[in-house]
Amino acid sequence: MSKVKVAVVGVGHLGSIHARIYRQIPDCELIGVCDIDKARAEAVASSLGVSAYQDYRELFSKVEAVSVAVPTKLHQEVAFDFLKHGIHALVEKPFTLTLKEADSLIREAAIKKLILQVGHIERFNSAFNATRKLINHPKFIECHRLSPFPNRSLDVGAVLDIMIHDIDIVLGLVPSKIKKIEAVGVNVLTKFEDIANARITFKNGCVANLTASRVSDEVMRKIRIFQEDTYISLDYKEAKASVYKKVAGQIIKENLPIEKEEPLQKELLSFIECVRENKEPLVSGRIAREAVAVALEIQKQIWRKKIF
Repeated sequence: MSKVKVAVVGVGHLGSIHARIYRQIPDCELIGVCDIDKARAEAVASSLGVSAYQDYRELFSKVEAVSVAVPTKLHQEVAFDFLKHGIHALVEKPFTLTLKEADSLIREAAIKKLILQVGHIERFNSAFNATRKLINHPKFIECHRLSPFPNRSLDVGAVLDIMIHDIDIVLGLVPSKIKKIEAVGVNVLTKFEDIANARITFKNGCVANLTASRVSDEVMRKIRIFQEDTYISLDYKEAKASVYKKVAGQIIKENLPIEKEEPLQKELLSFIECVRENKEPLVSGRIAREAVAVALEIQKQIWRKKIF
C-alpha cells in the first residue's frame, strides 16, 4: 500500500510539531508545509527536507490528507477548501468558531466520504486511556487546566483555547444530556476571557466543575472523577493516574502503570490509519461539534454577566 501524501497548513508552534511527526511516520509522506509567513514556512520546510508553500491552494493536487493548524477564525475556510477538493482533513482544536461553520465541514466531509478529525489530544493521553475502562457512572468531575500566558492562540478566549479539552473529555465520560450550565470568567490580558469556570449539571445528576486559566504561574492539567466507592485522579501533564477505592471501610490507593507516549504522535498515527482504512476517527467532526456547542454556551453565560 502506498504512503499517504500529507501536508501541514499553518506551521506555528503546534503545526511545526505536526510536520515533524508526519516526517517520522512510515505510512505517510510529508509533501510540504504551508504558512503565510514565508520565512517560517521555509525554515520548517528546510529543517525537514520538504517543500515550503505560502498559498495552501497549491497543495490541492499534491496531497491526500492535511493538518489544518491555522488560526481558529480560518479553520472553516481552509478545511472546507481541502474537503471540497477531496482531501481528508485533521483540524486542530477548537474545531470552529460557530456551529454553522462546524456543520458546513461535517456536511462536506459526509458528501465527499472523507475523514474529518479534530485535534482533541487528551483523548490520546496514556494516563486517560489507562483509567478510561474504570470510569462507568461518574457522579462528580473536577477539571483544572492552568498555564502561564501563552502569547499564542489569542484569537479566542480560555474556553475555546484550553477548556475545550476538558469539555470534550467530560462529554465523552457522562452518558447523559446536559440539564444546566453556569459559568463565570474574566479577562486579564486580552479582550477575551483569560480565566473561566463552568459548572455543568447533567440530567442523570452528574456535576462537572471545570476551571481554565491562561494567566497562571503554574502549569496544571488534572481531572478528578468521583463515582460509587471509587475516586480517580489523573494528571495529563505528568501522565500519571491513581485510583482510590473503598475496601472494607478503608481507602486503598493504587497507582496505575502508565507507558508514557507522545499523545500528538498517537493522534496523527490514528488520523493516517483512518485515512488508509476509511475508519471513523476517535474525535470526528460530529463529536467535536458537541464540545463547541457547550463551549459557546459557557462563553454566552460569561459574557451575559458582563464581568468584563
